Amino acid sequence: MAKLWAGRFSKNTDETVNAFNASILFDQRLYPQDIEGSLAHSEMLARQGIISLEDKEAIHQGLKEIKEALDQKQIVLDQRYEDIHMAIEQILTEKIGDAGKRLHTGRSRNDQVALDVRLYVRKELLEVSELLKELLRTLVQIAKENTHTILPGYTHLQRAQPISFGHEMMAYANMIRRDVKRIHNTLEVMDECPLGSGALAGTTYPLDRELSASLLGFSKACDNSLDGVSDRDYCLEAMSDLSILMMHLSRLSEEVIAWCSWEFKFIELDDAFATGSSIMPQKKNPDICELIRGKTGRVYGDLMQLLTTMKGIPLAYNKDMQEDKESVFDAFDTVKICLQVLIPMLETMQVLDENMKNAAMKGFINATDMADYLTRKGMPFRDAYKITGQLVAKALEKKQGLNELSLDELKEYSDLFEDDVYDAIDLLTCLNARLTKGGPSPAEVSRQIKVMEEFIDSL
Repeated sequence: MAKLWAGRFSKNTDETVNAFNASILFDQRLYPQDIEGSLAHSEMLARQGIISLEDKEAIHQGLKEIKEALDQKQIVLDQRYEDIHMAIEQILTEKIGDAGKRLHTGRSRNDQVALDVRLYVRKELLEVSELLKELLRTLVQIAKENTHTILPGYTHLQRAQPISFGHEMMAYANMIRRDVKRIHNTLEVMDECPLGSGALAGTTYPLDRELSASLLGFSKACDNSLDGVSDRDYCLEAMSDLSILMMHLSRLSEEVIAWCSWEFKFIELDDAFATGSSIMPQKKNPDICELIRGKTGRVYGDLMQLLTTMKGIPLAYNKDMQEDKESVFDAFDTVKICLQVLIPMLETMQVLDENMKNAAMKGFINATDMADYLTRKGMPFRDAYKITGQLVAKALEKKQGLNELSLDELKEYSDLFEDDVYDAIDLLTCLNARLTKGGPSPAEVSRQIKVMEEFIDSL
C-alpha cells in the first residue's frame, strides 16, 4: 500500500523499516479519538470556508461509518497501515474519494497525534476518577460499620496505640481523596487543545483554533504551536498521578496480605477473591493484593520510561515520542484492572473484630494512656513515661497486661494511682478519649466519614 507521504521518495520502504516504524498495532486503540478530532477539524474547516459543506458532510458520514465498522470489528487494522491516523484517512478516501483527501488540510500528523493522545488521557483519567469514587464509597461504608471495632495501631510493625478499623479505613480514604484531587488537577492543567498547531509552526490557512477547541470540549487552544505538538507533560503528570495511586493501593494490599495471615487473622477474604495452592489444600492466598503490589512497579516503570524518553528531545516533534503510547496505555490498563478487582474484594471481605480486639489486648497499647493518666494527676510527662515503662517491664515479667497489675503493685511506683486507673486504661476508654481532630474516637471517625461523603457527593 502506497504511503500518503511517498511523493518525495523513489524507493519503497524496506519491509523491516516498515515493521519497525509502524505503530498501528498499538495506536489503533486511538481510533475513537482520531475520528472525534477529524469530525471537529472538518467542521471547523467548513465553517471557515476552507472546504465545502458538501465535502464536510461526506467526510462526516464516512467517518461515522468507519467508526461503526471499527466498533463492530468489521475493519482489520494491520501493518498495511503505518499508524491509526493514516489508516483512517486512507480508508476514508477509499470510501468517499477526493473529499477524503481534503480532510488533512491545515493539519499535520504531529498535532493530530498530540490531540488524540490528549483526548485519550482525558477520557482515561475520568474513568479512573469514577473508579476511585466507587473505592471511596466502599472504604467509607467499611468505616461506618467499624467505628467501634478496636484495632491495634502499629508503628515499626509493632503494636503501638488503640485505634478502630474504621479509623484505619478512613486513613486510606484520605489517600484516595488526594489521588482524586491530583487527577482533577491534571485534567485542569491539560485543558488545552493542540489541534491547529500543524507540524510545528501552525498553518497559512485561516483556522479557528478556538472553535476546534470548543468542539472538542477544551477551554482553550494551546498558546504556542511548538509546545502544542511536543508537549507530553500531561502524560507524565497522569502517570505520576497513577504511580502515587498505585503506591497507596500497594500499601493497602500489603496490610490486607498481613491481615489475612494466621499470624494476624484480622480479616477473611471471600472465596471468590482468593486462590488456592496446587499442592497445599489448606491454602487460601490473597493473590489479588500480591498482584497489585507487584504491578505497582510496572506503573512506576511506565512513568520512568516516558520521563527518560522525553528528557533529551529537542523541539518539536521527534519519532521518539511514538514511545509515549504503550507506556500510557499500559499504565491506565493496569490501574483500572487493579481497581476493578480491589473494590469488590474489599466489599466482600469479612472483618474478624474479635481477633482484632484480642490482639489489641496484648502489646501494652494502652501504655501512653497510663502515662497520660499520671500526667493529668500532676506528674510531669517524662516522669510518667518512665514509671509506665517500668510497669510495662514488670507486667512483661509477670506475663500480664497493665490492667492486670494490682493497685498495690501500681502504688509501689506512684501514690497517684487510684482505682480509676483501670477505667482510664480500658481500651474502649482509650479509643473514645481520642477526640482530637483526625483521631480514632468513634465520634471523630464519624465526622471524618461525613466530610468524605460530602467530598464524594461533590464529584
